[in-house]
Amino acid sequence: MENEGILYDRAAAARILAEVAGPDFLSGPAPAVPAVSVDYRVEELRAEAGGALTTGQRRYLESYMRPCRPDQVVSGTHRVTWRDSRGIANSGHIGPGPLGPILPIAAREAVIAVADTIAAADAVTARSNELGDDDLDVLADTTTDQEPAEIFRVGAEAAGRALVQHGMLAGQVGIEDPVEFAEAMLASGMYGTVASTWFWELQASTYRRGMLPARLERAGGRLRYTADTVALLAEMKRRTIADAHEVMDRARAEGLGVRAAIQRHHVELDQISRQYALLPVGERPVCLGQRAQQVDGRRVQPLAAVAEALTGAFAAAVASVRVAEAPELASRDVRFAAGEQEFGVPDMTCRHCRVTITAVFDAQAAELIEVDLHGKVVRARFTDAGQRDRVFADLRDSGYTVAEG
Repeated sequence: MENEGILYDRAAAARILAEVAGPDFLSGPAPAVPAVSVDYRVEELRAEAGGALTTGQRRYLESYMRPCRPDQVVSGTHRVTWRDSRGIANSGHIGPGPLGPILPIAAREAVIAVADTIAAADAVTARSNELGDDDLDVLADTTTDQEPAEIFRVGAEAAGRALVQHGMLAGQVGIEDPVEFAEAMLASGMYGTVASTWFWELQASTYRRGMLPARLERAGGRLRYTADTVALLAEMKRRTIADAHEVMDRARAEGLGVRAAIQRHHVELDQISRQYALLPVGERPVCLGQRAQQVDGRRVQPLAAVAEALTGAFAAAVASVRVAEAPELASRDVRFAAGEQEFGVPDMTCRHCRVTITAVFDAQAAELIEVDLHGKVVRARFTDAGQRDRVFADLRDSGYTVAEG
């Protein structure tokens, strides 16, 4: 199957991102985090009888995490929901470690601060605007999110997600302070490890579901995955790449070229990875922001810069954010009204989420008006309560939280 002019080139995409970032990317003081008070709510996760996972976790594991076993997964004990300093609905999971609700709440404020710093970086904007058509085509064909600043923002979201998710393992390595844990993650190079050993959809989907197929240990004062975890993640990634190639093999048997195959099988591929479908056989994918590049004689590694900025902002957030458990809400009667509605989807972060949510609406023949990734809200039009309820159920089955009202 020929690539029909598709400019899929991971090395070139990594070079472009490094050149846009530049040697001084996020090199200033840690992004500031304002003082804010946050009320949160906690919901206990209910495991299935005789098991340690919820029904949704078990189903996802069985469908997408081969050959992972339930006993290899650490599950959160509670789900936390809150509104951040921007008024945006958020959700995360805590436990069984000792770090508590401050971990996901402060991590969210740190992500906001880093994203604001990236958006305000005039040099990044200027270099992005100078990209030629070939460079833009490489990013479009190689990455899910295509604007460099947006890729860096999504990288900050992924780093924050990794911090919160791995916080469930803090008790395994004897760390009880959230800032100490974040600094240990950074000093140990764990963000690079996550970027290199996981694949995007597994990290995002397991985060949304409050599950983590990993164990941590300390060696020489540094954190690292256990040998069993390294082997498990490598095998899951290998099988995912094989699944993506199998879809393309079927498309070849159907007589389709690459672009036609991606178009016809886009729903299936987006649940796996469109990028893995285009990956040459035998090539091991590495996160584009993790690949170090030389720019103006200096080493540039955008992911490392994002992780360092996030760690500093997280420490500031832990000091400045005050959290308190909110009183229980009284139940209210929510009656359905046909027409346009807006609801929060706090777990969505990137264009991959937009594709998944769009597929849910298409499957239910519901009208999707807008997916606002930054505001984490969806606007849609429903014809009746049954259609709305089916969409909401499918979103929840896909691992997303639906925040009504």
